[in-house]
Amino acid sequence: MNNEKILILDFGSQYTQIIARKVREIGVYAEIHPFSIKKEKLLEINPKGIILSGGPNSVYGEQAPHPFDDIFNLGIPVLGICYGLQLIAYLQNGIVDKSAHREYGRADLIIDKENELLSGLNSMQVWMSHGDSLKSLPAGFEVIAHTNNSPICAIQNSLKKIYGVQFHPEVHHSIDGKTILSNFVRNICGCTETWSASSFIDESIRKIREQVGDGEVICALSGGVDSTVLAVLLHKAIGDKLHCMHIDTGLMRMNESEKLMDLFKQNFNMSIELINGSDKFLGRLSGVTDPEQKRKIIGKSFIDLFDVGAKRFNNAKWLAQGTLYPDVIESVSVKGPSVVIKSHHNVGGLPEKMGLKLIEPFRELFKDEVRAVGRELGVPDWFVKRHPFPGPGLAIRILGEITPERIDVVQKADAIYIEEIRNAGLYDDIWQAFAVLLPIQSVGVMGDERTYENTCVLRAVTSVDGMTADWFPMPYDVLSRMSNRIINEVRGINRVVYDITSKPPGTIEWE
Repeated sequence: MNNEKILILDFGSQYTQIIARKVREIGVYAEIHPFSIKKEKLLEINPKGIILSGGPNSVYGEQAPHPFDDIFNLGIPVLGICYGLQLIAYLQNGIVDKSAHREYGRADLIIDKENELLSGLNSMQVWMSHGDSLKSLPAGFEVIAHTNNSPICAIQNSLKKIYGVQFHPEVHHSIDGKTILSNFVRNICGCTETWSASSFIDESIRKIREQVGDGEVICALSGGVDSTVLAVLLHKAIGDKLHCMHIDTGLMRMNESEKLMDLFKQNFNMSIELINGSDKFLGRLSGVTDPEQKRKIIGKSFIDLFDVGAKRFNNAKWLAQGTLYPDVIESVSVKGPSVVIKSHHNVGGLPEKMGLKLIEPFRELFKDEVRAVGRELGVPDWFVKRHPFPGPGLAIRILGEITPERIDVVQKADAIYIEEIRNAGLYDDIWQAFAVLLPIQSVGVMGDERTYENTCVLRAVTSVDGMTADWFPMPYDVLSRMSNRIINEVRGINRVVYDITSKPPGTIEWE
C-alpha cells in the first residue's frame, strides 16, 4: 500500500496538517516530514510529488528553514505554498521583497494564462497570510496568476514541474483550493486514488497478522472512539488472540461502561473483561485537588490495575495503542517537541514494565480517518461520531476534590446537557461538549427557600483536530432549556453558566 505518496515538508505552518488531510481526501496518501529531511531518506520514501508548506519565517532570516540544496533537481514535481513559494524563488535566484505590502485574509485571484495547476478554474477567492512577496522570478519560471496586491501570486516552471502559490489552497477560505491540490496530485504528479478506509483496513489486517504471528495482543479499552475502533480492527485481524480489558475508573460518564460492554457484545460478539477499579481510583484521589496530581494518580492507578489483569495472558507479546498521526507528527515537528501543558492518561510505561512490544495500527491516521475506518468496520454511527472524552475522565471536570457525591452531580448534569444538544440537532456540529462542576457555591432561591449550592459550567467547542478551538454559539433557547433542566433535576446545582473561551488562550478541558 501507499506506493503512491505525496511528501509534505513542514516549514512550521499552522496549516501543514490540513494539507495532508486535504490530499488524503482526494484519495492519495500524504505524509509529513520536517523540512530538514535528508536527501537519502526522501529518495527512500520515493514520493510522486513534494509539497512545501507555508511557515512563519522570512527566507532571509538567520534561522530560516531551508531544505537540502538540490531538492528541485530530483525530477519530482514540487508545489510550494506561501513560504514554500518564496523558498522556490529564493533558492533559484529569484528575488523576494521584504518590504512588500503584507497581505492577510481574503483576496481575489486572477488567472493570467492556461496552466495545469489552475486548470478548470476561473478567478476565485483565496486566503492570504504573508509578509514577504516575490519581486522577481527565477529563470525558467512564469507568472500564471496574480491578485491586486501580489503581481506574482502563482508561478510555474512547466518543464521541471515546479509550481508555487502565494496563498493557502488548503484552507476552506480558499474557494476551489482543493481543486488546485487535486490538479497537482492527480494531473501533475500522476497519482491514482488508492487511499481509503477500505484499503487501509485490508492492508492493516495483513500487517497485523504478519506482525503478531503466534503471539497475542492486549488492548486497553477506554470507551473512546480510537480504542474501540482499534479493538474491532484487531479482532477482525487476529480473532481470539486479542484480549480486551476495560477499567471502570468510577470517573466515566453516566452508564458509560455498561454501554461499552453492550456495544461489543451486541455488534461484534467480542468478549471484554470489565475491571471495576472505582474504589481504588476514588480512594487514591481522596483529598486531592491539584489537577496535575489527579492525572498522575489516575495514570498510575490505571497502570497498576491493567498490569494485574494483563499478567493472566501468558502468551501476550503485544500491547495495542491508538496512537494517531498528529501525535507522530508532533514528535518530529519542525517546531520541536511541544511543551507539556498537561500530562495525559494513557498506557505509558506499561510496555517496558510488562516486556511487551507496541502495536500501533493508527499511526498513519487522523481522527476523522479513524472514524471512517470505524464506519467501514461496522461500528455504529452514533458511537463513531462521539465527542472526545479525556483519559482522566470526570476527575478533570470536577474542580477541587473528587467525591462520589460530586461525581454523581456532574454525571447527571452532563447527561442532561448532551441530551438537550442531541434533541436540538446540534451534536454533530460540535467537536466536544461537557459539563464542569466548580467548587464555588452561590446563593439562590428555589421556591421560597434560600439555597447555597454549586455552579455548573457548560462548555462546547468547534474544532478540526483539538489543537485550536472556538466556543460554539449555542442558541439562547437551547441554553435556556439546558439551564432549567439542570437546576430543576440535579440536586446540588443552583447556577449554570456558559463558557465562551477559545483555545488559545484557554484549553478545551478546564484542568
